[in-house]
Amino acid sequence: MRDYFPIKLVKTADLDPKQNYILGFHPHGVLVVGAFANFCTQATGFSQLFPGLEPYLLMLPLWFRAPFFRDYIMCAGLVPSDKNSASYLLSREGGGNAVVIAVGGALEALDAHPGAHTVQLANKKGFVKLAMEYGADLVPVYSFGENEVFDQVPNPRGTWLRWIQDHLQSIMGISLPLFHARGIFQYSFGLMPYRKPITTVVGKPIKVKRNKTPSAEELDDVHQLYMEELTQLFEEHKGKCGIAEDTQLIFL
Repeated sequence: MRDYFPIKLVKTADLDPKQNYILGFHPHGVLVVGAFANFCTQATGFSQLFPGLEPYLLMLPLWFRAPFFRDYIMCAGLVPSDKNSASYLLSREGGGNAVVIAVGGALEALDAHPGAHTVQLANKKGFVKLAMEYGADLVPVYSFGENEVFDQVPNPRGTWLRWIQDHLQSIMGISLPLFHARGIFQYSFGLMPYRKPITTVVGKPIKVKRNKTPSAEELDDVHQLYMEELTQLFEEHKGKCGIAEDTQLIFL
């Protein structure tokens, strides 16, 4: 999987193994390929880059109700994306736990078009509040190329297709992007992802002071700082990943 795309994990700062972290993964993409390869396997050398840390990727609880598939994803280190599961990991004494959250979630998958750098973050503050409650440092992560491995049927806001997708997502909790790419023996159509490089850059940690009952203003301050750090991370590395210099990160 690592060599097929290929996928690369880039470290920009050390992470203290005695501290717990929340890694915000952006963008979600269609199938969160970069997050799975980097944080659920050792294909890109996570343990060598960040010794002493154990990553746990959060996934919609719905998928843990399916027999056999549930056991497969649990073996890969995935945990349900509910507060109880995340709180259990972040409350462990001694640190060394890295909870990975695809912040944009299923809704962001509907914007996963090649060339798009749009993230659902402007009103996403739950992960910030969780970090403050447990004193877990926040780490922005941006995965360049995540949106390039699949084509998606055009679904701009205001169209009937997007209306249906948004309503299904609000009811079921999962989104249904209509995507395609290549086949196994041909390159014109299929569900196999394109062989496009994915570079996942792990930013520097943002120190978060433990505060079990943060005020709205305190929450907004940390959230704003996180957005600024993510933007800086994007700007510093976009040129190295083949992104045009005039491309900007868009927050929704």
